[in-house]
Amino acid sequence: MHAADEHPRKTVQEYIDETPSWADGTRVADVPMTAMQWRIWMLATAGKFFEGLVVFMTGVALPLIAWEFQLTNADKGFVGAATLFGILIGATLLGGLSDRFGRKVMFIAEMALFVGFLVLVTLSSSFPLLLLGLFGIGLALGCDYPTAHLVISESIPSKYRGRLVLGAFGFQAVGALVGTFLGYVILKADGSTDDWRLMYGMAIVPAIVVTFGRFFIPQSGHWLVARGRVREAERALHQLLDRRPPYPRRIVLADPITEKATEKNASGYVKLFEKKNRRATILASLPWFLQDLGTYGIGIFTPTILAATIGTSLGAADSLSAVVYDDMIAAKGAAFLDALLLVGIIGAILLADRAGRIRLQMLGFVGCALGLLLAAFSTHVDGPTKVVLIFSGFMLFNLMTNLGPNAMTYLLAGEVFPTKIRGIGAGFAASVGKIGAVLTAFFFPILLKEIGTAALLYLLAAASLLGAFVTWRFAIETKGVNLERIGREHTDAQAPPP
Repeated sequence: MHAADEHPRKTVQEYIDETPSWADGTRVADVPMTAMQWRIWMLATAGKFFEGLVVFMTGVALPLIAWEFQLTNADKGFVGAATLFGILIGATLLGGLSDRFGRKVMFIAEMALFVGFLVLVTLSSSFPLLLLGLFGIGLALGCDYPTAHLVISESIPSKYRGRLVLGAFGFQAVGALVGTFLGYVILKADGSTDDWRLMYGMAIVPAIVVTFGRFFIPQSGHWLVARGRVREAERALHQLLDRRPPYPRRIVLADPITEKATEKNASGYVKLFEKKNRRATILASLPWFLQDLGTYGIGIFTPTILAATIGTSLGAADSLSAVVYDDMIAAKGAAFLDALLLVGIIGAILLADRAGRIRLQMLGFVGCALGLLLAAFSTHVDGPTKVVLIFSGFMLFNLMTNLGPNAMTYLLAGEVFPTKIRGIGAGFAASVGKIGAVLTAFFFPILLKEIGTAALLYLLAAASLLGAFVTWRFAIETKGVNLERIGREHTDAQAPPP
């Protein structure tokens, strides 16, 4: 095989998307991924795995934390919201730095921060130190939202972008399942107050390994070209596209001067709200906010809701053994429901590049609303019907959120903005989304007590329906779109029919 060199000056994405040909000129049917491209993808999956592990494991750890530090309902809200608030801040303040310092630098820095604050949480001797550690973990994970997406999407062929970005995102569900299961195993094996420390501490060594691995990947060629560093971009592409037999044999990138002249001021958050980018900003951020209201509220407090609805004594336990026992029962139910997150993300991976992002997001929002309504109806009945309705509702919600909005909002946020503001745009969208997550995590235990389970679930169902409407109104379909073309022309015309 050899690469076709008839037109040596190409863009970064054209080289990444290039299909090799055999010696007789016959084109190979596919674009094989290189070992480096797979390495980048695997390292990027780690951030999403750790997010699911830490955030959803908090639901299992919370009763023990509350017992050790004698927390009030408001304090519990702070525990649930601390990491999410950190994600909110980190996605904008740190994630946006990938547009200034490069994707690789922030890719390494975020994981180093994660390790440091994870150690602080594990060793924290007071409630304020615990909150600081959880907030710091959130800062690191917030930076990972835009950075990991861009590291993947700017390194792989356009035809694989949807499935591989979502495949990495799917490890959030794997982390959620592992975190819940790990919490259960630790509780069953030990049953002491310090079990929650062991839950968080189990992630330290794997996170160190991932940090080390991220030093050995190339910088994004897209980012280097956008900064005018063409020769460095060519070297980075050689490292990224290293194959045997080698192709492309020679990399000569197109002159980026024209693009720089037209985009010379394309940095800063003000650009997100200019007319040409406003639709993308709304689509990337508002639906993410609405879906995080439900996804994190249900995800973190599933054990609490199950206890309140099915009738375990989790909220009334008056001894450590009772807390551990009820926590184990709730964790088992939560783990069963979390498995549906995996099914949903598998469906998203298979369908995103076929059905398109917009249709899946709309369908998912409607499905989430139906699931929440079923769970709400369970509060009006008793006996076996009550259990069937709440489990059916949460199963449908978990399935549809990962099939649709939880996956698609993440995918769209890293695709709808031009290269120079892609990090800032994706980070801003993630931060807006996490405002919803923080509000839910903090107010959920309070509202659960004040207005009841049913009213809270009805409100979340309404938010899901609003998310479907906003997605339809501001739709921009990015299925198969070359990232270098994003922002060069108005994307309003890409909106698909509802």
